[in-house]
Amino acid sequence: MKTMYKNIDGILRANRFVVLAVVAASSITTTITGLVSYRMYQETKGGTFAIGTDGSVIPLKWADRNENLEVEALAHLELFYNYFYGIDASNYDRNIEKALWLGDSSVDNVYRQKKADGVYNRLLQYSLVQKIVSVESELTLQEEIWSFRTVVVFEIDRGTVTDVYELKTSGKLIKVDRNFPNNAHGLLIGNYFENSLRRVDDLH
Repeated sequence: MKTMYKNIDGILRANRFVVLAVVAASSITTTITGLVSYRMYQETKGGTFAIGTDGSVIPLKWADRNENLEVEALAHLELFYNYFYGIDASNYDRNIEKALWLGDSSVDNVYRQKKADGVYNRLLQYSLVQKIVSVESELTLQEEIWSFRTVVVFEIDRGTVTDVYELKTSGKLIKVDRNFPNNAHGLLIGNYFENSLRRVDDLH
């Protein structure tokens, strides 16, 4: 009987040792994994995206966002103007919705004012086509906020007649969380104003 009890006691001791060893190994592995993950996060959180030559956002591990912020800001503005002003009867609903993702309530206010003035009704009624000719933006960095002044040249095709207009606008860009695909650059247009609009006869 003593031999049997000794065998059971030995087995229990061995099992206890195995369990303790497994727990210790698991704890060590978990700790190391956590430390490595945290270190990788610290190294990559400031730059997980790169910018293509056309201003598009490309997810990468080692891109530094700060170095590309100006490129992103210009790309964000160009995207906004093409959506907000490059419209026709077939796409204006979709384009305006995309443009509103890129700005705050000040952009929405401009949209509502245009809607109240009948801009979109005329677009539909007369099948007008509004095309962007150029977008020229000037950026100024002040305390991590980009202010901008943009001159947009666009044309309105009325069928037999094409009118060309120059629109001067201003506002600021605020950093926000990226939202794919609605706001891939992680910037929001604020304090947006249409400062002046004039008809031009010659693009040059």
